[in-house]
Amino acid sequence: METITYTVRTGLYLNITNRCPCACTFCIRNNGSCVYGSEPLWLDHEPSADEIRADLDRYDLDSFEEIVFCGYGEPTERLDTLLETAAYIRSKSKVPVRINTNGLSDLIHGERTAPRLAGLIDVVSVSLNATTPEEYLKLVRPKFGLPSFDAMLAFTRDCKEFVPSVRMTIVDTVTTQEEQERSRAICDELGVELKIRPYES
Repeated sequence: METITYTVRTGLYLNITNRCPCACTFCIRNNGSCVYGSEPLWLDHEPSADEIRADLDRYDLDSFEEIVFCGYGEPTERLDTLLETAAYIRSKSKVPVRINTNGLSDLIHGERTAPRLAGLIDVVSVSLNATTPEEYLKLVRPKFGLPSFDAMLAFTRDCKEFVPSVRMTIVDTVTTQEEQERSRAICDELGVELKIRPYES
């Protein structure tokens, strides 16, 4: 049985794909098949929109503080399904909807994608984790190569126009104090919040 949904504290999380254009050196997927006591998150097949809706219908969505697209893959790999699901959530509840993303959606789809989030997504959280294209390439290992860093920043800037809340995250154990300060300067320039998150082992 596929694990489409799992709970983390006060949030309901959606695991809709295992595809990802990155191979981050610190990726939680390297440590096992489960997180936060979930069932295994490796999928035998990508769940259809109908399957995702059926899984969501098991819950009282209003009992959660947020619903988060974040599983063992990059959720924007399935942007159409993600947005269809977000619209369904919107039809059932006013609970905030967040995407945790590597910010490479524009490169994945070959077009500007932030406008499609308008009215459906409340929060976008973009993984920053490095402050130069070279360091990003070394740490995140995106298949799109060196242009990935600037594309990620451009997507983040673009999201500000269409999404109420945009933030960037870095992992505490893979960044030095100096890098954290440089990350803060990048976020200040973009006008978004910086969140330093603990490494999940």
